Amino acid sequence: MRKYQYHINNLDCADCAREVEEALNKNDNFNHVIVNFNTCKISYESEKNYSIEELNEFIQKVEPEAYITETKEDNKKEFHLSSLIIGLSIGLIGYFIPLPKIIKWIFYLVSYTILLYRTSINALKLLRKGNGINENALMTISCIGALCIGEVLEGMMVISLYTIGKILEEKAINNSRNSIKKLLNIKEDYVNRKNKEEIEKIPVEEVKINDILIVKKGEKIPVDGIVTKGESKLDTSALTGESEEVSIKEGTEILSGSINLGNIIEMKATSLFSDSTVSKILNLLESATDKKTKTETLVSKISKIYTPFVIITAILVMILLPLIFHLPIKEGIYRGLTFLVISCPCAIAISVPLSYFTGIGVASKKGILIKGSNYLDNLSNVSHIIFDKTGTLTNGSFKVSSIEIMDKFKNKYSYDEVVDILRKGESFSNHPIAKSILNLKKEKVDNKDILDFKENAGKGIEFTLDNKKIFIGNKKLCNCKEEAMLHLNIDGEHVASVTIDDGIKENSEEVIKKLKSYGIKTYMFTGDKKEVSEEIGKKLAIDEIYTEMLPTDKFEHFEQVSKEGKITIFVGDGINDAPVLKRADIGISMGGVGSDSAIEASDIVLMKDDLTKIPLAIDISKYTKKIIQENLIFALMVKTIILLLSVFGLANMWLAVFADTGVTLLTVINTLRIMKKYK
Repeated sequence: MRKYQYHINNLDCADCAREVEEALNKNDNFNHVIVNFNTCKISYESEKNYSIEELNEFIQKVEPEAYITETKEDNKKEFHLSSLIIGLSIGLIGYFIPLPKIIKWIFYLVSYTILLYRTSINALKLLRKGNGINENALMTISCIGALCIGEVLEGMMVISLYTIGKILEEKAINNSRNSIKKLLNIKEDYVNRKNKEEIEKIPVEEVKINDILIVKKGEKIPVDGIVTKGESKLDTSALTGESEEVSIKEGTEILSGSINLGNIIEMKATSLFSDSTVSKILNLLESATDKKTKTETLVSKISKIYTPFVIITAILVMILLPLIFHLPIKEGIYRGLTFLVISCPCAIAISVPLSYFTGIGVASKKGILIKGSNYLDNLSNVSHIIFDKTGTLTNGSFKVSSIEIMDKFKNKYSYDEVVDILRKGESFSNHPIAKSILNLKKEKVDNKDILDFKENAGKGIEFTLDNKKIFIGNKKLCNCKEEAMLHLNIDGEHVASVTIDDGIKENSEEVIKKLKSYGIKTYMFTGDKKEVSEEIGKKLAIDEIYTEMLPTDKFEHFEQVSKEGKITIFVGDGINDAPVLKRADIGISMGGVGSDSAIEASDIVLMKDDLTKIPLAIDISKYTKKIIQENLIFALMVKTIILLLSVFGLANMWLAVFADTGVTLLTVINTLRIMKKYK
């Protein structure tokens, strides 16, 4: 089974994309068909290699003007203003200028033919292929119906307003897509390749490994590589979301998507474009909205029954109103036709996926790579979050910040003597704290005079040196009250205290506090020793701390924690924690820029190891869902109100057009607020 992906052009709306997707999924020769309206792409799996022509035959049975291409094309599906102006002008001349009745009707027919030509042709194509009634058919029926019952001007205005609405709707959607594309504009289309003494300009897709490339000031790094000549600075904000400059020189590894801010540099390509960091990011973002949320699935189900329900109701209105309330047949038909105009669920179908698409795009600009709409959606429902310690909450490196010798021992032991005693004892330990002690001096430790070395689990170490009993460890082991991570006790007396920087990452405490303010319970899972881990956990005010865990222990404990809450996040480094990252409802990698293992293992990748991105991602999720709720409530409320008003004769077709294209336009515009909020 092979996977295929193409560009799909001339889709009217998200509902049309859904219909194409469902039709192909019913075909036994296609599996996992996804039609992404946001990115205008179609992907599927099949054992058969279909030609473009064969695929277009399948698609055009559902959507007559849609077609597939291997390369991207500009969307040519436009509602042309020229035909609108000509058709409307002819109709208005016939309506307002005194002419014989037969001449007036000729003008009307010509006007309606021009105005409805494209819409009616599409409707007839679908009916002929047995694919039922769509928006085009409903609009055609409504306008011809208005003409037949003598509402000539209203019918012309309805199709004119509908066309104008479609023009504005298309522009708004395309502007939204283009805005997101600009946010994600991290690909360099062309590159300067050095060929002996000549420089040739080639598409980035043609770059080969070991090619020497020239990158000028203001250009993006085209593929991953190594600087071979020159010094400069790079803007990595497109990858990390942070406006910081990184200095580079000969031998520095550089990632695609960064921008050269300074001098011309030469680089050697170490990857093809298809394997580069920027390509992986773009591919993930383009496919992110393929993974549907519960909201999108629900909207899809509602859309399936909404249009048939309104059509049946419209027919009942036409029949029952004249029979029960003794209204004129003409009035009953008019109210039923108004119903039909409102029956397309475009506003509902477009606004939901477009909002998720925008939210994912905005997050990526902030250095948060979210692999699916479902993960963006679930972020707002998080109840538990589990952190790995080393590499996540801490940077994994301890450093001695000070050594305080007790006053009465200052004349007996010098600073260097205390350091030597500490280094001799800690040379037998592999603990990270021991390594920080050893780093106090560069010379090799001579520990041959150490006798009776013993390690006390969770407390520290003890040994004999020069017939003196030495203890190095916590205050219980060293019999002291001073607050420090490490102490030195010689022959039962507290000689010195060692203050050690525990390597907690900047903003960790602030992030934990913010997450708890959201009502999220925090955990720390670590394979590190209990004493050190608990001290760090308490300093950060983490709710529950689990220490000395193997990878299997983390997996088992995650299962227990996840039973307690709605959505549980696991935050790890993307390498050692891969099993739990994959199992988590949402796995977040502190993987750093370009880490393959992070991108593969997790659902969300923080392109810079910055914990503040986690609450930011939750905020983006909550705001995106707020916009979606506003759009759905507004669209359903307006449509319902105008449907009810039309039954009682209080709404005309003009209002019905607003309930269709007008509401769609407003929901698309409202969606753009996500970008404005997180500029």
